[in-house]
Amino acid sequence: MFLKIFSALFATIFIAILFQVRKENVLITAIGGGLGSLVNECMLALGCSAFVAVFIASIAIAFYSEIMARVRKATVPTFLISALFPLVPGAGMYYTMLYIVHNDLDAALSTGINTLSTAALMALGILFVSTLSRILFRTKNLSNHKNIV
Repeated sequence: MFLKIFSALFATIFIAILFQVRKENVLITAIGGGLGSLVNECMLALGCSAFVAVFIASIAIAFYSEIMARVRKATVPTFLISALFPLVPGAGMYYTMLYIVHNDLDAALSTGINTLSTAALMALGILFVSTLSRILFRTKNLSNHKNIV
Protein backbone atom coordinates (compact mmCIF):
# COMPACT_ATOMS: atom_id res chain seq x y z
CA MET A 1 0.00 0.00 0.00
CA PHE A 2 2.74 2.47 0.93
CA LEU A 3 4.68 1.60 -2.20
CA LYS A 4 1.66 2.48 -4.37
CA ILE A 5 1.17 5.80 -2.59
CA PHE A 6 4.88 6.63 -2.79
CA SER A 7 4.93 5.65 -6.48
CA ALA A 8 1.91 7.85 -7.17
CA LEU A 9 3.60 10.76 -5.43
CA PHE A 10 6.75 10.42 -7.54
CA ALA A 11 4.80 9.80 -10.74
CA THR A 12 2.87 12.99 -10.10
CA ILE A 13 6.12 14.92 -9.68
CA PHE A 14 7.36 13.75 -13.06
CA ILE A 15 4.03 14.39 -14.76
CA ALA A 16 3.91 17.90 -13.27
CA ILE A 17 7.41 18.57 -14.59
CA LEU A 18 6.38 17.21 -17.99
CA PHE A 19 3.38 19.56 -18.02
CA GLN A 20 5.63 22.46 -16.99
CA VAL A 21 3.94 23.17 -13.68
CA ARG A 22 5.79 25.97 -11.88
CA LYS A 23 8.55 24.80 -9.55
CA GLU A 24 6.83 26.12 -6.45
CA ASN A 25 3.68 24.11 -7.24
CA VAL A 26 5.25 20.76 -8.20
CA LEU A 27 5.47 19.40 -4.64
CA ILE A 28 1.95 20.55 -3.82
CA THR A 29 0.69 18.83 -6.97
CA ALA A 30 2.57 15.66 -5.98
CA ILE A 31 0.90 15.70 -2.57
CA GLY A 32 -2.45 15.76 -4.41
CA GLY A 33 -1.45 12.67 -6.39
CA GLY A 34 -0.35 10.92 -3.22
CA LEU A 35 -3.58 11.93 -1.49
CA GLY A 36 -5.66 10.49 -4.32
CA SER A 37 -3.74 7.23 -4.20
CA LEU A 38 -4.08 7.09 -0.41
CA VAL A 39 -7.84 7.60 -0.55
CA ASN A 40 -8.15 5.02 -3.34
CA GLU A 41 -6.16 2.41 -1.41
CA CYS A 42 -8.05 3.10 1.84
CA MET A 43 -11.41 2.73 0.11
CA LEU A 44 -10.29 -0.55 -1.46
CA ALA A 45 -9.04 -1.76 1.92
CA LEU A 46 -12.45 -0.94 3.42
CA GLY A 47 -14.06 -3.24 0.87
CA CYS A 48 -15.42 -0.69 -1.59
CA SER A 49 -15.52 -1.56 -5.27
CA ALA A 50 -12.85 -0.17 -7.56
CA PHE A 51 -15.42 2.18 -9.10
CA VAL A 52 -16.43 3.70 -5.77
CA ALA A 53 -12.79 3.98 -4.70
CA VAL A 54 -11.82 5.87 -7.86
CA PHE A 55 -14.87 8.12 -7.59
CA ILE A 56 -14.13 9.09 -3.99
CA ALA A 57 -10.40 9.50 -4.72
CA SER A 58 -11.17 11.83 -7.63
CA ILE A 59 -13.47 13.84 -5.34
CA ALA A 60 -10.64 14.12 -2.81
CA ILE A 61 -8.17 15.25 -5.49
CA ALA A 62 -10.65 17.77 -6.87
CA PHE A 63 -11.32 19.24 -3.41
CA TYR A 64 -7.59 19.42 -2.75
CA SER A 65 -7.02 21.10 -6.12
CA GLU A 66 -9.78 23.66 -5.52
CA ILE A 67 -8.33 24.56 -2.14
CA MET A 68 -4.71 24.71 -3.32
CA ALA A 69 -5.67 26.79 -6.35
CA ARG A 70 -7.11 29.43 -4.07
CA VAL A 71 -4.29 29.26 -1.53
CA ARG A 72 -1.53 29.36 -4.18
CA LYS A 73 -3.41 31.75 -6.49
CA ALA A 74 -3.17 29.39 -9.45
CA THR A 75 -5.62 27.61 -11.69
CA VAL A 76 -7.34 24.41 -10.59
CA PRO A 77 -6.06 22.35 -13.57
CA THR A 78 -2.50 23.10 -12.46
CA PHE A 79 -3.03 20.79 -9.49
CA LEU A 80 -5.84 18.60 -10.79
CA ILE A 81 -4.54 17.17 -14.06
CA SER A 82 -1.18 15.92 -12.83
CA ALA A 83 -2.65 14.56 -9.59
CA LEU A 84 -5.25 12.51 -11.46
CA PHE A 85 -2.74 10.65 -13.62
CA PRO A 86 -2.04 7.85 -11.11
CA LEU A 87 -5.78 7.03 -11.10
CA VAL A 88 -6.17 6.91 -14.89
CA PRO A 89 -7.02 3.37 -16.01
CA GLY A 90 -4.14 3.04 -18.45
CA ALA A 91 -3.84 -0.72 -18.10
CA GLY A 92 -7.52 -1.08 -18.95
CA MET A 93 -7.01 0.93 -22.13
CA TYR A 94 -3.99 -1.17 -23.05
CA TYR A 95 -5.73 -4.49 -22.48
CA THR A 96 -8.82 -3.35 -24.37
CA MET A 97 -6.69 -2.63 -27.42
CA LEU A 98 -4.72 -5.85 -26.96
CA TYR A 99 -7.94 -7.90 -26.90
CA ILE A 100 -9.15 -6.13 -30.04
CA VAL A 101 -5.87 -6.90 -31.83
CA HIS A 102 -6.13 -10.56 -30.76
CA ASN A 103 -9.76 -10.60 -31.95
CA ASP A 104 -11.11 -11.43 -28.47
CA LEU A 105 -14.07 -9.09 -28.72
CA ASP A 106 -15.89 -10.33 -25.60
CA ALA A 107 -12.89 -9.56 -23.39
CA ALA A 108 -12.33 -6.27 -25.23
CA LEU A 109 -15.92 -5.21 -24.62
CA SER A 110 -15.82 -6.15 -20.95
CA THR A 111 -12.48 -4.44 -20.32
CA GLY A 112 -13.47 -1.42 -22.38
CA ILE A 113 -16.71 -0.91 -20.47
CA ASN A 114 -14.86 -1.14 -17.13
CA THR A 115 -12.24 1.33 -18.35
CA LEU A 116 -14.78 3.81 -19.66
CA SER A 117 -16.82 3.49 -16.47
CA THR A 118 -13.76 4.27 -14.38
CA ALA A 119 -12.91 7.31 -16.51
CA ALA A 120 -16.53 8.50 -16.38
CA LEU A 121 -16.61 8.21 -12.58
CA MET A 122 -13.41 10.25 -12.38
CA ALA A 123 -15.04 12.93 -14.53
CA LEU A 124 -18.21 12.87 -12.42
CA GLY A 125 -16.19 13.29 -9.23
CA ILE A 126 -14.44 16.33 -10.67
CA LEU A 127 -17.73 17.73 -11.98
CA PHE A 128 -19.38 17.30 -8.58
CA VAL A 129 -16.64 19.20 -6.74
CA SER A 130 -16.36 21.88 -9.42
CA THR A 131 -20.09 22.54 -9.38
CA LEU A 132 -20.21 22.56 -5.60
CA SER A 133 -17.30 25.00 -5.32
CA ARG A 134 -18.82 27.33 -7.92
CA ILE A 135 -22.11 27.36 -6.03
CA LEU A 136 -20.39 28.00 -2.70
CA PHE A 137 -18.13 30.75 -4.00
CA ARG A 138 -20.93 32.38 -6.01
CA THR A 139 -23.11 32.44 -2.89
CA LYS A 140 -20.22 33.86 -0.87
CA ASN A 141 -19.52 36.55 -3.51
CA LEU A 142 -23.21 37.50 -3.72
CA SER A 143 -23.46 37.89 0.07
CA ASN A 144 -20.32 40.06 0.07
CA HIS A 145 -21.80 42.34 -2.60
CA LYS A 146 -25.06 42.73 -0.66
CA ASN A 147 -23.11 43.94 2.39
CA ILE A 148 -21.32 46.57 0.35
CA VAL A 149 -24.48 48.14 -1.09
